[in-house]
Amino acid sequence: MAEKQYDYGMIGLGTMGRNLVLNMGDHGFSVAGFDKDASKVQAMNQEAEHRSIQGFNTSAEFLSALKTPRVILMLVPAGPIVDSVIGDLKPLLSAGDLLVDCGNSHFTDTDRRSEQLEKEGLHFMGIGVSGGESGARYGPSIMPGGTREVYGRVAPMLEAVAAKVNGEPCVSWLGPKSAGHYVKMVHNGIEYGLMQLISESYHLLKETGGLNNDELHTLFTRWNAGALQSFLIGITADIFAQQDELTGNRLLDMIRASARQKGTGMWTSQDAFSLHVPIPTIDMAVAQRDLSAMAEERSAARKLYPENRYAGAVDKPLFVNQVEQALHFSMLVTYAQGMSLLGHASSAYKYELDLARVAGLWRGGCIIRAALLEDIRVAFTRNPALSSLLLDESFATTLTGLLNGMRQTVTTAVAAGIPVPAMMACLAYYESFCREWLPANLIQAQRDYFGAHTYERTDREGVFHTHWLSE
Repeated sequence: MAEKQYDYGMIGLGTMGRNLVLNMGDHGFSVAGFDKDASKVQAMNQEAEHRSIQGFNTSAEFLSALKTPRVILMLVPAGPIVDSVIGDLKPLLSAGDLLVDCGNSHFTDTDRRSEQLEKEGLHFMGIGVSGGESGARYGPSIMPGGTREVYGRVAPMLEAVAAKVNGEPCVSWLGPKSAGHYVKMVHNGIEYGLMQLISESYHLLKETGGLNNDELHTLFTRWNAGALQSFLIGITADIFAQQDELTGNRLLDMIRASARQKGTGMWTSQDAFSLHVPIPTIDMAVAQRDLSAMAEERSAARKLYPENRYAGAVDKPLFVNQVEQALHFSMLVTYAQGMSLLGHASSAYKYELDLARVAGLWRGGCIIRAALLEDIRVAFTRNPALSSLLLDESFATTLTGLLNGMRQTVTTAVAAGIPVPAMMACLAYYESFCREWLPANLIQAQRDYFGAHTYERTDREGVFHTHWLSE
């Protein structure tokens, strides 16, 4: 058995787990690691160097090496594996031990595990971690949920390893139970939306604007130095310049146009539907990933239907500027949809989220970090009760200034036969949100006509039913 007693334990020494352990070690924390894969244990021990880190091949050695009460982090795939790890550990744990799930677990699973383990004298936290392998190694954005008291046991470590913006760590206690995993889920939903919007911009610029990869690299590099500055814009600029070692072509051109997903975007859409919160951009991003996977069907359809491309030339500089405005507009609307969902979920699930705090910890380390998140943080600081960013005067001014470019871009896309469903969803959401009247009165009338579902009137209170003409 190990003689040294370590501050923290980490179960799961894959890329994310190992990098987070090394990050913790860099900041002076001692960490014991465990993985059933001996090669991963060996890899971590080889990278430990001067750090107070040690990997163990058996759970017994691992647990005996930890200070008590124990704090054990888990970075394993979401779903049944998390329950399996907890089931294996429980007989060996003691009252007061803390288990921390740092994976992408569904928030309902986090609530279930938290409630069950608390009954057994064990503590549990769900923590969202964003930033990929580089973020885990050098500073992620961290979204913790659970009780405030239990958070206090890990707060110094999390604040040390998190990304920093203006000296502030990108981590903060968000709320009870599954608050952290819920915020991470919505983060990932926004990520889906932004990636789809950037891909649609690429499609337009490539096929309608005629930009080649070098021009796209230059353009996105310029965009990343302005209002669109963000992690995703920055890596997209890099992607356009990447050479393929196998063919000498640009690597992007050699990648199959069929995207995959792990489900967190879908979870965001599913819960938004259950809470009756519209997030059409994220919904469309999820749908487009599914549609991209239908390669055989799309190939067959291509042969069945005539090609219908816009024959007219575009003013290239003007069009590039319009697409920039459309992407900026759409990104703002996508963040607005995600923050609106968080506000509704906070009330429904009693998280009591501070949305300014959420925006603040997303400014660094995470995949959706962007310059505009500071404006979002300021908006919710100015008005914590803000139900939608579209109701903030500063955002209204920005969106109004971008609206013409947004409309022109969508118009050009339709004429050119270029699918931009996420951009269209953003524009339709904005147009619908900003109208005092929508044609839902007809829907109410139809429902009453065929199903006697009743309707409400504009001139008096109550619900009404009419015996329509055919009745």
